[in-house]
Amino acid sequence: MPLPTHSRLQALITQLNRIILGKDRQLHLALACMLARGHLLIEDVPGVGKTTLAHALARTLGLKFQRIQFTSDLLPADVLGASIYERETGTFKFHPGPIFAQFVLADEVNRATPKTQSALLEAMEEQQVTLDAASHPLPQPFFVIATQNPSYQVGTFALPESQLDRFLMRIALGYPDHAAERELLTGQDRRAIAARTTAAISVPEFRSLQDEAALLHVAPALIDYLQALIEASRTAPQFVAGLSPRAGLGLMSAARAWAFVAGRDAVLPEDVQAILPAVAGHRLKPVQAVGRAGAAAALDQWMKSVPLP
Repeated sequence: MPLPTHSRLQALITQLNRIILGKDRQLHLALACMLARGHLLIEDVPGVGKTTLAHALARTLGLKFQRIQFTSDLLPADVLGASIYERETGTFKFHPGPIFAQFVLADEVNRATPKTQSALLEAMEEQQVTLDAASHPLPQPFFVIATQNPSYQVGTFALPESQLDRFLMRIALGYPDHAAERELLTGQDRRAIAARTTAAISVPEFRSLQDEAALLHVAPALIDYLQALIEASRTAPQFVAGLSPRAGLGLMSAARAWAFVAGRDAVLPEDVQAILPAVAGHRLKPVQAVGRAGAAAALDQWMKSVPLP
């Protein structure tokens, strides 16, 4: 007999927590992002577990996985694939690239040139790839989990706004706390544990959870609150530009998924506030270069400017 919905979600989180230590909030956000059918950007310094988190998610959810290492010499064809002439038939045959997977890890995505980064745009938005006037649908479900090094590091190219907007959420893992780091130092290698991990759920079951999350009740008062937040972002003096309609839809989907992971059947204002920094942080650019702490303060000021319903 299958587990109840909330028990299945808790089983997923428990398995992920055995691999990624001391990052409960980030794991909840990552799972909510995927339940909302969104793509995830993980930005942090090297060595804090970004790639391990992606491997753990793919293994736990039983998704077909491909990893693409982004470098300065990577070409769009290395990501999307190419049509190659076959002498035997006298025709060109399309050979799919690594983008044709259910779960694609774009590792260090900002080390590739903008031309190669743009190869992901159509795939992330329209779930297809168009080459030589032919469209090729991508497997379903389809997720891009990208890791990114901080922009101040050598050899990085800033992601353009159009690329950032394709990611539903951006999160940072940060350094582990004392207890988690102690366990990392004395325990097994986390990547080895991830490699041995088996799927805790089938793909059809996960797609069913996505459908359930999308149907969570949202009261009219909460929609008023979301609209007020979006409108306030467009007039806030601390931001260059406000949230787009696509960002508003992302806020709604992410809030539903967060509430779903928490085991609720309706979205609360607290759910919106919980996912707001991850959904809006990479979309709202401060007017002045204020650093990470300053950007977080600007987000907090905007959030507090809109009263709770």
